[in-house]
Amino acid sequence: MESFLGGRKAALQDHVRRNQEVHVVMGNEACDLDSMVSALALAYFFAKTAPDMKAAFIPVLNIPRSEFPLRTESTFLLKEQRIAESSLVFRDEIDLATLHQAGLLLLTLVDHHVLPSGDAALEEAVVEVIDHRPLERERGPPCRVTAELVGSCATLVTERILQSPSQVLDRQTAALLHGTIVLDCVNMSPEAGKVTAKDTHYASLLESKFPDLPSRNVIFEALQRAKFDVSGLTTDQMLRKDLKALSGENAVIALSAIYMNLQAFLRRPGLEQELSAFCRQRSYDALLAMTISFNEQNVPFRQLAVYSQHPELQAAVCRALETSSSPPLSLSPLDSPYATVQAYHQGNTTASRKKVLPVVRDFLREWDRPAPATMEPEATAPYGKTRPEPRGAEPCEREQGPGSPRKDPAKPHRLGDDLAADDDAPLPPTPMNSLVDECPLDRGLPKLSAEAVFEKFSRIAEARSSADDEPGKK
Repeated sequence: MESFLGGRKAALQDHVRRNQEVHVVMGNEACDLDSMVSALALAYFFAKTAPDMKAAFIPVLNIPRSEFPLRTESTFLLKEQRIAESSLVFRDEIDLATLHQAGLLLLTLVDHHVLPSGDAALEEAVVEVIDHRPLERERGPPCRVTAELVGSCATLVTERILQSPSQVLDRQTAALLHGTIVLDCVNMSPEAGKVTAKDTHYASLLESKFPDLPSRNVIFEALQRAKFDVSGLTTDQMLRKDLKALSGENAVIALSAIYMNLQAFLRRPGLEQELSAFCRQRSYDALLAMTISFNEQNVPFRQLAVYSQHPELQAAVCRALETSSSPPLSLSPLDSPYATVQAYHQGNTTASRKKVLPVVRDFLREWDRPAPATMEPEATAPYGKTRPEPRGAEPCEREQGPGSPRKDPAKPHRLGDDLAADDDAPLPPTPMNSLVDECPLDRGLPKLSAEAVFEKFSRIAEARSSADDEPGKK
């Protein structure tokens, strides 16, 4: 595996120069451990077993290279297996659209089976799919489809490799697949509701073929620790690792889950300047940093901090959190080195970000209420923003991915995720008539004049009068 990956960039450049086919194996846009390992292992298998070696097999990680450090469990497992990050190919390093336009692209999808709208043109290049979720669309021949509801896509990739008559599986690849299956299936725990008989079978088969693989408990605990290890991340990356934002008429408030002790977070050099830059770049008016960490007895505890450059907004957010009764947060103030940061210990450890989101949403509704009428020509928000007329819209929740701050990548909840993970169900789409392309009210309510309304009522009255005059009517 290591030598195979080390030659991928050169192979890609050589095939493009020679106008030869490139077969890309790519996971989904979340690029979690399952997507990454499935792409690496399957591309390696293809390269070792393909009867026609005219194509270059290239595993592609479906994120920009700059975002990879956020996948701490992935970086940990690759380092454990001595696979250099420099040998990987990321999405921003290969032009799939140009390859497709030149007729050189073959595409295999792992851990997903539908490309996002921005990649819709690449659908024609898809030749194979391996996924472990229900199919949203059918693919006809010649596309080969493997779809089965197992705990990990890596299980299906392992099955594909081990069922081949070619014995190409090495220990390095086996360790990647084994660790991924164990993590995805929550250490093969039936209580988590993810593991299937097939997951257990292939994890056991890998263990029997490579007896020196780490035990399930050891690798699971190591990968779980890696998920919580943010020591190598910048403040910006830590805030983006698990981020959501709520929008109101007059304010946008972000909520970040931080995997470290709050006091240690507040001691980071230049933190106030970094918080300011983070919010300014994304037009956030306030930021809630909700931390989760563990004490010496391995018991989780929560703290939170409210940051804002607008004192009145910060004070109002703090009051809303302090007085919340559904849920009660049981907040007690902590010392903070900055006036722009109000810090708290959160006594109610069960109040995850998912449960705090409605509190912030309700606050934004109140914050958006029009100011009392005055003789002044225009009311303004407390921190200087013009307060527009409310449109009656609910605050809009945006789940922020580690990429573009305004992009809304899907982030499904998985059983066994850490205590700070959210399992918010997405809101249903705006209802629309199936015979039209958009909701009739997307452009607002129809504009009716008083004359038009009067004319309509006149017609209704005339129609009723005519009906009453018909013979037999009483």
